[in-house]
Amino acid sequence: MRILYVIPGFDEGGAEVHVLSLIREMSSFGHEVTLLSSGGRLEHELPGNIKLLHMPVFRQNPITVISCAMKISRLNDKYHWDIIHAHSRVPAWVSWIASKITGIPWIMTAHSLYSLNFGIIPFRHADGVICISRAVKNHLAGHLPPDNVIIPNGITPPKLRHEDFPHDDMKFLVVGRLTRLKGIDVALKALAGLKAYDWTLDVVGEGNERKELEALADSLGIAGRVKFHGDKERGEVERFMAASSCMLFPSYSEGMGLVVLEALSAGLPVIVSDLEALREFAGGGLVPAGDVEAWGKAIERFILGGEASPLKTGEIVTVHDMALRVEEYYRKKVASVI
Repeated sequence: MRILYVIPGFDEGGAEVHVLSLIREMSSFGHEVTLLSSGGRLEHELPGNIKLLHMPVFRQNPITVISCAMKISRLNDKYHWDIIHAHSRVPAWVSWIASKITGIPWIMTAHSLYSLNFGIIPFRHADGVICISRAVKNHLAGHLPPDNVIIPNGITPPKLRHEDFPHDDMKFLVVGRLTRLKGIDVALKALAGLKAYDWTLDVVGEGNERKELEALADSLGIAGRVKFHGDKERGEVERFMAASSCMLFPSYSEGMGLVVLEALSAGLPVIVSDLEALREFAGGGLVPAGDVEAWGKAIERFILGGEASPLKTGEIVTVHDMALRVEEYYRKKVASVI
């Protein structure tokens, strides 16, 4: 098959890592893959045979959306795509219009608990929608086409594991985009109430809240214990996970939480927010999102030798298994138009 992936950008993030993994697998299966995005540093991690196209498919502008769809339609004369796979809302609009022009079937992967507004209108017009969790499917109920499935995010088994490293110091870790929804301010406030204990926090990721979070750490009197590292390569993130004592995931909203699955696969204890997507991996004992006092108690309990959040690793699937299910879904869609 000839597959076109459309995603706003290709820098670090859960959706981007998902697409990177999917592209690698589809390429290994022998499919011809094209990636269309506005670009990003993850491009250099793609296999050498992947075709790259750059367009501003992140701009929420009707003229830009139509222009990108028209360019895809013209480029199809060269690439002859069998299916278009959109990730995120603007790419869904672009793919929907391009599909109407060319007749190429298109599908969408829903990665998040999107706002139920005008932006998700294309979803119900897709030939199919993949939801990464039951939480996402439940949230989008009534906004999906008849053919919708749940295919969970897969992870690549880590090369480094938590038990292979010494853990004499209490080193906490946060991995993710530095945005309000990630709740990193909650973790900082909770840790600020635990100054009597000897701990440090590594924050791996970049985002528009970085300066505010650095200022918050300073105002809380914990700047000397908190280090912001910015974005890191996947191998470096894996090393942070293996060398840390516990990962904190205080997010307010998540479609699944890929980084949590990666941490669990590495054997790293994780303290997580009580989110519907993560309840699929736990029977209880999660921490209320945004509750600084509850987060402080959960972290203190861990410092004193208690357990982290009780998450089950048996529910985690590999990238390879995920890709096989996505490939089967592609074949079904392509066969329906032949």
